[in-house]
Amino acid sequence: MTEALVLGGGGVAGVAWTTGLLTGLAESGQDVSGAELIVGTSAGATVAAQLGSGLSLADLYARQVEPQLQAAELMVEVDLATLRSAMAAAVRNAMSAREIRRAVGGLALEAGTVPESERRAVIESRLPSHRWPARAVKIVAVDAGSGEPRVFDGTSGVSLVDAVAASCAVPGVWPPVTIGGRRYIDGGVRSHTNADYAAGAARVLVIAPLGPAALLPSEKPLAQTVEELQADGSEVAVVEPDEAARLAIGGNALDPSTREPAAEAGRAQGRRLKVKWKKA
Repeated sequence: MTEALVLGGGGVAGVAWTTGLLTGLAESGQDVSGAELIVGTSAGATVAAQLGSGLSLADLYARQVEPQLQAAELMVEVDLATLRSAMAAAVRNAMSAREIRRAVGGLALEAGTVPESERRAVIESRLPSHRWPARAVKIVAVDAGSGEPRVFDGTSGVSLVDAVAASCAVPGVWPPVTIGGRRYIDGGVRSHTNADYAAGAARVLVIAPLGPAALLPSEKPLAQTVEELQADGSEVAVVEPDEAARLAIGGNALDPSTREPAAEAGRAQGRRLKVKWKKA
């Protein structure tokens, strides 16, 4: 495998910023959207599915900045710092990464949210195509009951909409997603990028809308994962929002009103950016 694109979590603002960034990179002669493998987590799962829909980057960008093309999102008031505090309280007595994920899963299963069907309709409206892309796409979620990660792909026998909905099921905000009798939550509970699932690629570009921050202590922190990928021979580059993009994303990345400014900031950043690949 030559190239892998790792797309991390970050709410609707993360979807918009990532889409804008990829568009700007392509406009500057650095189109990475055709990577052989895409690993998507939460917001990144949405973008991964969109990239495989057959629409151009220009069309996907338009779906972020033109109101008549935007998906029908649900408004929710949430602050990432508050969410982190709630999760920290839930996992206070957990002794391992798996126990942490199970504790967060328990929080998610008990939380009052919109109905699962209502949230699924949002994911349906985000995706231009509901078919799995022809290329290799890995979408990461976490089993709320067991705490075990689950990687969905086109061979899993799970619909693309359900896989993306599961990966985007932010604990305490959106309902866990039922697949095969199990309930699944946001893949960011394991890692906000899950970049280790790109192991074996000659080049790995990690796009991390949340920057170095993570909602929870991770068994695979991004810095450690990058070192491991490089030690295995991969060239790795990590792109995080610049200052203008962070301001555009703001304090509530789940707010649909952030889409246009975040997409525009991402596009501007992508146009300026020179991707820097690093080896061990």
